[in-house]
This record gives sequence, C-alpha cells and structure tokens, in this order.
Amino acid sequence: MNRWQTVKPEQKYTVLQFEREFPTDDACLEYVKERRWPDGITLCTKCGKERKHYRVTGRMAYACHACGNHIFPLAGTIFHKSTTSLRTWFYVIRLMASTRVGVSAKQIQRETGVTYKTAWRMMKQVRKLMGEKVTLSGPVEVDEAEFGGADSNKPKHLRGKAKMTALGIVERGGRVVARIVPNITALTLCGSIAEIVEPDAEVFTDLMHSYNPLGVQFRHQTVNHSERYVDGNAHTNTIDGFWSLVKRGITGVYYQVGAQYLQSYLNEYAFRYNRRKVMRPMFSLLAERTTQQVCPCAREQKLLGS
Repeated sequence: MNRWQTVKPEQKYTVLQFEREFPTDDACLEYVKERRWPDGITLCTKCGKERKHYRVTGRMAYACHACGNHIFPLAGTIFHKSTTSLRTWFYVIRLMASTRVGVSAKQIQRETGVTYKTAWRMMKQVRKLMGEKVTLSGPVEVDEAEFGGADSNKPKHLRGKAKMTALGIVERGGRVVARIVPNITALTLCGSIAEIVEPDAEVFTDLMHSYNPLGVQFRHQTVNHSERYVDGNAHTNTIDGFWSLVKRGITGVYYQVGAQYLQSYLNEYAFRYNRRKVMRPMFSLLAERTTQQVCPCAREQKLLGS
C-alpha cells in the first residue's frame, strides 16, 4: 500500500463515529448551541444580563431561566428557517468533507431522501462556510485556468459564450487561493496577486506577459513551458496539480457549473486542499463553522447595534 495515499488515524471520521456523536436532531442542536453559547450562558437581550438558558421542549430554542426569553441557536446560520432535519444537514456536511473531488446533489438526494432542489440548496449553503480570506507567503506558484469547455461539447444555446477565468496561487507544500478574475490583463492579475501574497515573496509563473510587472514587488522567476516544465527551482507543477484536481472534479461530478456559482465551487476545493495535512477530521473542522452568521438574525443585529 502506498503510504502517501493512506488516511492517517487522526484524520479519519467514520460513519460509526458520526452515528455515535450525532444520533438525533437534538444532539445536532446541542452541538450548535455549545459552539455558540457554551453551557447555554449568553446575554439575555430582555434582562440585559448574562443568563443561563435551558432547552424548550418541542422547539429549536432555549429559554432564559429568569424571564423566559427565547434564543435560537440556528438563527442566522446556514440552517436558518430550514425545515429539513438538522441531522440530515450534518450528514451532508460529512459527505462534502469526506470526499476529495466532490459529491453531487443527486448523490445527496439518493442518500438522504430529500428532493434534488433541497439537496442542491443545502450544498450551496455549506459552501458558504468554505470561503475564507488567506494570505500566502513565498515561495508561491501562480497560474490561471479557464472554465467553460469547447463549443463542440456545448448545446447550441451555450455556444459562443465567453469562458470564465480563474487565478490560482499556491504555496509550495501549503495553502491555495483560487479566485475568479474578469480578465487576464497585467493590472487584474498582478493586483490580485499583490492582495494575496506577502511582499518580497518568491513567485513562479509561466512566460505570459501579464505577469511581467511582478518583478517590481516580488522576486519573480519564470519557466518556459514550450521548452520544459521545470527549470531549476522554477516550475508551476503544484498549481497545475490543483487545477487538474478541480477540473476532474467538475467534469466527473458536477458536469457543468454556472458562472455565478463557480467561485463557491472553487472555495470548496480550496478548503479541502488547504486542510489535507491538518491532523483532524475535515468534518470536525467544517462542522465548527456552522455557527457562522451567514445571514445575521435580529438578535445579532440588536447586539451589534447596542
């Protein structure tokens, strides 16, 4: 067995572990509550004091022990106002975190019994948790990729439409950032790189003219792909490998991706890639983000306003 292709024990998260930790909706709700408000202690907006809150029977809510004011752990999160079982949500998160090239909405539909529309929306919401702002340090490799396919493979109503361009920046042996860009001009590409990469980092690219201004801010080295793929320490094989992973996943699992959603798919692949060496289950890392306020609720807005 190839030791580089085995999953380390610290990274494994099996179905049996999931069944044991999240057997019911109540267990999932308790997990979210503990992540947001440990031991149920948080500010009661009615009392104006830190109070302990207790579970309300039959509701996805907790009540202040003094005044009875309710708080809702799921408010503002990706689960906000969803009628789908909370355990199903966590199961979808586990599936999306346990794959390398992605899982389709049809597969989610088959495994959970929800409609295709619900499965697609759940995956869209989970991808919101995968977006992040990352600053990279050198040495880094930079390369762009096009998405959209050849016209010969498209139905007639999609032929002739412009392809989408994405810029990829990766640390050698480290993290990656993939971002949709409107064009491949020097101003656009170099501006994006300057936002993501720390100054004076060593940057490796191919010979595309748009990268020429990088030498002003970075230590810039190039490789001529028409002659060779590796020139001493200069190559872009790492970012090429990431783009290969993304394109295989989109072609084999999703088949096609709309322009307005491509960035969220790139966030998904980058999230998994950036945590491939973290010695914790990827499901745990993603589940911890479920308390993020993707659509701040009235309570959070009131607290911010105060």
